[in-house]
Amino acid sequence: MKKKIHYCLLVFLFLTLLTSCSRDVFDEYYDRPESLEPPIYQQLEARGNFKNLLILIEKAGYKDILGKAGYWTMMAPNDEAFSKFFQEQGITDVNKVDPETASKIVRYALIYNAFRTEQLSDYQSAAGWVPDMAFRRRTAFYDGFQTKTINSKPMIVVGSNRNGGYASGDNNNKYISYFEKEYFAAQSLNSNDYNFFFPNSTYTDFNVLAGTIKEADIIAENGIIQEVSQVSLPLVNLDQYLESNSEYSEFRKLIEDNLVTYAFVQSATTTYRNYTGKNDDVYVKFYDPTLPYSLNNENFLKQADNDGQSDAYTLFAPDNASLEKFINEVLLKNYTREQLPKYIFQDLLKAHMVVGAVWPSKLSSFNNGLDEDLRFNLSTDVKEAKVLSNGFFYGTNKVQASNLFYSVYTSAYLDPKFTLATRLFNDGSSYREIISNINQKFTLFLPSDTVLRALGYEYNTARSEWNYVSPINGATLSGTPARLRLLRVLYNCIVPTPEGELNDLSGSGIIRSGDMDIPGEYIKWSNNKVYAAGNEVLGNMANILGYEDQQNGRTYYIDKLLEFSEEPPGVDLKNLAVAGSEYFNFYSYLKNSNIYFAGDQIRGVSVGSSYTFVIPNNAAIVQAVKDGKLPGNTTTGVPNFTPATLGEQDLVADFIRYHILVNKTVSDDGLFGGQVETLRKDSRDEKTYVGVMSDKGVLTFTDKANRSANFVPNKSNNLADRTLIHLVDNYLLYTE
Repeated sequence: MKKKIHYCLLVFLFLTLLTSCSRDVFDEYYDRPESLEPPIYQQLEARGNFKNLLILIEKAGYKDILGKAGYWTMMAPNDEAFSKFFQEQGITDVNKVDPETASKIVRYALIYNAFRTEQLSDYQSAAGWVPDMAFRRRTAFYDGFQTKTINSKPMIVVGSNRNGGYASGDNNNKYISYFEKEYFAAQSLNSNDYNFFFPNSTYTDFNVLAGTIKEADIIAENGIIQEVSQVSLPLVNLDQYLESNSEYSEFRKLIEDNLVTYAFVQSATTTYRNYTGKNDDVYVKFYDPTLPYSLNNENFLKQADNDGQSDAYTLFAPDNASLEKFINEVLLKNYTREQLPKYIFQDLLKAHMVVGAVWPSKLSSFNNGLDEDLRFNLSTDVKEAKVLSNGFFYGTNKVQASNLFYSVYTSAYLDPKFTLATRLFNDGSSYREIISNINQKFTLFLPSDTVLRALGYEYNTARSEWNYVSPINGATLSGTPARLRLLRVLYNCIVPTPEGELNDLSGSGIIRSGDMDIPGEYIKWSNNKVYAAGNEVLGNMANILGYEDQQNGRTYYIDKLLEFSEEPPGVDLKNLAVAGSEYFNFYSYLKNSNIYFAGDQIRGVSVGSSYTFVIPNNAAIVQAVKDGKLPGNTTTGVPNFTPATLGEQDLVADFIRYHILVNKTVSDDGLFGGQVETLRKDSRDEKTYVGVMSDKGVLTFTDKANRSANFVPNKSNNLADRTLIHLVDNYLLYTE
């Protein structure tokens, strides 16, 4: 029994020793390394010049967090910075700082993740580090839920954390900006780009807002400390700055009344109730989703999680006096305040928004939300410039001189009598972009809603579609066909006039409509009346009711549309070829040819396509007969308009086809020159071409045999469906 007890005692002693050794090995392996630096709180404590910050950390409830875990960069203001802060705030010492302010200072000083100074200028993209592309970092501070009085009603409100939307679980954390030499060098910035925002500070190659880094890269167990010379309260965002500054109250009111909504959001409400234990509903403040960004969104585009490190928004805000002047003189010229459509407010705000951080020296490199250049002089037009939590703010004493408010487009856009034309200009037709281009001169012939409705056009708002009822035969079109018809009509009303060619309509002439890059149809004017091919068919012209000059041209108000023709060009040629006309011989061959059929249609010529008819005069046709190029008496030149044989029929058909140019409508305006395809194909079924030389008052066609035919001015430029019919003094010859 004693042996057994003795044996058990030995085993116990051995196990105790073994356990003790194992624990020592375990503790030694997992013990905190002696070389590891203390956590952030202990580091600040040990350095001795952060006494005020340490007190605020305790007041804010962050002592335990910063004394143990995490992975932070702390922009830590030293005691000297706090002495200046207390003086600025009018308080005696740190004990006068309340816990809420303490929390703001501490949380805004904390950046997520630990960064050495050489890393702060690099952007953490999803694909990896991008050198020298960052000047901002996300902090631990966010506004969260706030009580606001909206339309005299108290509400719990939270800002939208996406542009035009809200994402549950995103606290909309604020960013802090810094200005570092490597980033500045990579972006070709200079000290003026910093001092424009911080005129009372000195650029030191590494500034944090208005302060600077005094000692960099103090390593701690749970992050990195950057000692800074300034205490920073959380910056407000663009939305909050407008709210707090009465100089821009009219701009803010315009936005709040027309482009902001407060909507109940269940996910935000649930979060609030779980956090506070209260039963209030939560409303998200949404900005109009058509805007480039939301002024209260602290994130950037969120195309990548960290894209807010590399860029921010910019807002140019006109002060009250300049905005009121603009509203009264421009916006309310034809509207009352109550009548102004929402799209005008959308465009006005877009004109002052930039998706990007507009550094002062880079102003000319940016476009606004309307894709216009920024028309501000930083020396004379900008009253103040601020770096805010989600972007740059420029307070201005002028309104952006947007194309939309100073172009021929404006005549329709800012007048309730022209809402139908404006709707079509704005619906993706690209017409708005054309006629609002302030750098090109245009003449716009503008029909009112009354005129359009009288001619059968209407927009059905309930169905969101265009309708057309022919005033002639009652035929109806709806949707896309009706829209396309009106698009074509209004394109006739847009005329590039770089030299003011239509400022005087008392004479007569012809000019091409449409954009310079995408030609329209030709229209004519005579004695203060304008008309297109369709007007000739209908026997009417558009009268000028008045005009308005804009920065890029003139708008004429008209009582009828510039109608397009809906009949084949053969009809117009037939009307020109009356007995005794210089068109008679050519048309006589055409009407008896095998490419001419019922309805004065020409095989290969389609209604709605572009053509140029080059018609030899009677003498030229006689010469073609003599030369054996057309059937007839080759001695006398008397034509045989009715080809007898198949060979003669083919001869006539090829002759006619070679005088019809396809896909181009050319005139004597110098707008086009070069080779143009004809309707004729050669024996290998390949395309054939005619050369065109056009200049002011000159139009010459050259065939493959290098023979020329000159247009006869007083008999040419006859309008047809997307076609001009010219009389020329020679025939064109194609040879294999």
